[in-house]
Amino acid sequence: MEVRRIPSVAVTTSVAMQCRLERLLVEQFPDEVELVTARLGTSEIAMDPMGPNTADTVIMLKPREQWKRAATYEELALEIEDALDDMPGDSYEFSQPIELRVNELVAGVRSELAVKVFGDDLSVLLQQARQVAELLERVHGAWNVRVEQATGLPILEIDIDRQAIARFGLNVSDVQAVVQAALGGASAGDVFEADARFSLIVRLPENIRGDISEVKRLLIPLPEGATDQVIPRVPVGSSLDTQERTGHAGFVPLSAVAHIERREGPNMINRENGKRRIVVTCNTRGRDIGTFVADAQKRIEENLQLPSGYWLRWGGQFENLLGARRRLAVVVPVALFLIFIMLFSTFGSLRLAMLVFLTVPLALTGGVLSLWLRGMPFSITAGVGFIALSGVAVLNGLVMVSFIRDLISNGTPMHRAIRHGSVTRLRPVLMTALVASLGFVPMAIATSMGAEVQRPLATVVIGGLISSTLLTLVVLPTVYGWFAPKDFPTK
Repeated sequence: MEVRRIPSVAVTTSVAMQCRLERLLVEQFPDEVELVTARLGTSEIAMDPMGPNTADTVIMLKPREQWKRAATYEELALEIEDALDDMPGDSYEFSQPIELRVNELVAGVRSELAVKVFGDDLSVLLQQARQVAELLERVHGAWNVRVEQATGLPILEIDIDRQAIARFGLNVSDVQAVVQAALGGASAGDVFEADARFSLIVRLPENIRGDISEVKRLLIPLPEGATDQVIPRVPVGSSLDTQERTGHAGFVPLSAVAHIERREGPNMINRENGKRRIVVTCNTRGRDIGTFVADAQKRIEENLQLPSGYWLRWGGQFENLLGARRRLAVVVPVALFLIFIMLFSTFGSLRLAMLVFLTVPLALTGGVLSLWLRGMPFSITAGVGFIALSGVAVLNGLVMVSFIRDLISNGTPMHRAIRHGSVTRLRPVLMTALVASLGFVPMAIATSMGAEVQRPLATVVIGGLISSTLLTLVVLPTVYGWFAPKDFPTK
């Protein structure tokens, strides 16, 4: 569970909030949660740089047989999210550790889906990203919709008044040098310890640097020749006393030559291909990512008008899905074509090759039906299952048609050869189908790690073999006479 807090949160506050969250998880989910541990901020080896407002929380779970509040990981994530609603200042995103890292390495985001908004103005980008997030939340199946934290970091803005410094004969660099030394620190020399050398940095104490009223009293030295009779104009009724307006002899306060205020600034500015971008991320629940993206794209195109110079790009696992679809669009036709070529070379007859190839759509029908009955969407693993299913189905059809063809070539009448071949080849066909389907049963009912990949593949193969076996034993013998070569002996 990735936990995000406001960017301005202090380290001590973030640690306290994280400890309270972990205790709540262990206390409210005693039957499901074994151990909770977290990594806050950036480690010494900065392979995954994060601020103190971000925590990777790893929840170690007890065996599923002990669970009482949920039956699946998705249900448990929803229960945890509901239990954490009372925790103010936190937002959550659920994933698996390896899945999260793979998504980040492949697509640059940690969620299943990312909508990247590109443009120049950060405020316009944030406004458009929030509109995209609102539209995504209305799409059925959206979960954990979140806009990237691009703002919210408190900054102290010191805007130098150039007219004021001109009256004092100051340069911008003179004011900036004092501010840098007071707030950021300036090197005052080096410290030697044996062979090691360290810079000695001097700056104001933390309590002064964090007090904006004290920052306003910083004294800027005037150049030689400037007189302290030349003072800036101070509005009537200003709270600045006489010393603050004039400073000491040869000095002027920072408030007299700059406008100082504390405001929220950008937390980070991300770029991709040289353009600023803000990412809207979300996960899907109860839907496949392909149909979800189709609905989301349609809704955003109808309801969002981007300004000129701004555009969207979809990423995340959706990019992987598109790439896999393009590969399958090539692999599947090539595989089916090679199967047909091998059938034609076996029989030397286009008609019989087409007859055996008829088992492929019969098998695919059962695979699609089995996915629908189990409520599973089509996925890449399901597509791989369809390819494997086509090979087994063709093998069964080849066994049946080859035996009937051999009987007819030996002088057996066609109707008797078809009946005898169907009965004789029943056991080999059933054995081939049962061995393959029973071997996939553990994968079809798996609930452990990797089950989301195993279940679609096994479901397709088992359902397709059931339909193809039944139809092979009934349909192929029935239509054999229609596909038999005209010059082949039938009596």
